[in-house]
Amino acid sequence: MTVEPRSLISSPDTQAALSRIDVRQDDMVALVEAWSRINSGSRNLDGLQAMEAEIVRAFAPLGAQVDFIELPDGEAVDDAGRVVPVKNGRTIRFTKRPTANRRVLMTGHTDTVFAVDHAFQAPRWLPDGRLNGPGVADMKGGIIVMLNALLAFEESPFADGVGWQVLLSPDEETGSLASAPLLVEHAKAAHIGMTYEPALADGTLAGARKGSGNYTLVVRGKAVHAGREFHNGRNAVVALATIIGELAALTDGRPELTVNPAVIKGGVATNVVPDLALCRFNVRLKEPGDATWFAEQVDRILAPWRAREGYAVALHGGINRPPKALSHANLMLMEAIRACGADLGLDINYVPTGGCCEGNNLAAAGLPNVDTLGVRGGMIHSADEFVIAESFAERAKLSALILMAFAKGDLDMVLKARTRA
Repeated sequence: MTVEPRSLISSPDTQAALSRIDVRQDDMVALVEAWSRINSGSRNLDGLQAMEAEIVRAFAPLGAQVDFIELPDGEAVDDAGRVVPVKNGRTIRFTKRPTANRRVLMTGHTDTVFAVDHAFQAPRWLPDGRLNGPGVADMKGGIIVMLNALLAFEESPFADGVGWQVLLSPDEETGSLASAPLLVEHAKAAHIGMTYEPALADGTLAGARKGSGNYTLVVRGKAVHAGREFHNGRNAVVALATIIGELAALTDGRPELTVNPAVIKGGVATNVVPDLALCRFNVRLKEPGDATWFAEQVDRILAPWRAREGYAVALHGGINRPPKALSHANLMLMEAIRACGADLGLDINYVPTGGCCEGNNLAAAGLPNVDTLGVRGGMIHSADEFVIAESFAERAKLSALILMAFAKGDLDMVLKARTRA
């Protein structure tokens, strides 16, 4: 698969737009430092609101329509096995030229994995010149790349050729459970998708992605004194342990499918037969059909316990990220982006990954997308998260060039491939 050479990069207008990004490099780094100090963990609604205000202020020069979309409450299972409501923040939507003939959906998220009481709350410079901080790569840095690409694009004579929408969700790190319908709805109105998760430190982008599901299994038994009435009890911990073993054994039951029992709770004292135990687990799957197979296997494992006297078993959750398979149109888009990178002297490569993001949701809705167009960085979801500072201008220029190429018609083969699918 090849993409025809283009003359866009040699255009004085293109060079002028890209050079303006270089001028803003230091401002981008300063902004990510400031944003990193704002805790915006997924459940910190005050912090998410503070980030929202910062982002709206930063995006104001683009002159886009701004909307705030309230997300419905979600549900979670607490450590007592009860289903409790969970408040979500709201999605920010920026829209410009929504009726243009070529439309792009750009997505990202305002939340991080770091709760308000987490020890990791501020950025610092490492001796090797990398910036370590919460969200610097995932993905406050990515939002800044998106912003500066759009600023350069809007300052170029190509801008009228593309309509764009930006969706910034507050719940991506918890699975996009509330924002997923918005992603699907907006994906159907766009021609290509661009998402701003971080690239790997060496600049490699993600290609195909596994799907993912999060579950909580709650087992209830009967509590009695462990010495006086042991045989009258129903040990929920023992039942759960047996079930966990069978769930874990499903790993590799389909190619590259994995089951990860991760959090276990149960029991109150050693002299009490426990009447409650729960396990939180994750499944990763490569092919869409694997979800049906997994559901059938779980039902088979749980059925005997659901029928056993004295026990009650409840399973909560499901597959929230479908696998991201690469359609022909998606492969064409990836090659077009590779060509844009080559024009900038960047060697763009793709690797499959077991991780998930909004790109899974967009692809499932039929939208060709590349979902690691943010900064180069690494160690995300840990206190060692870092960003390579010089990648801000580098990656913003890549996205700006993609937008200009799209406007000029150099990505129309993606639209044609999608139409033929």
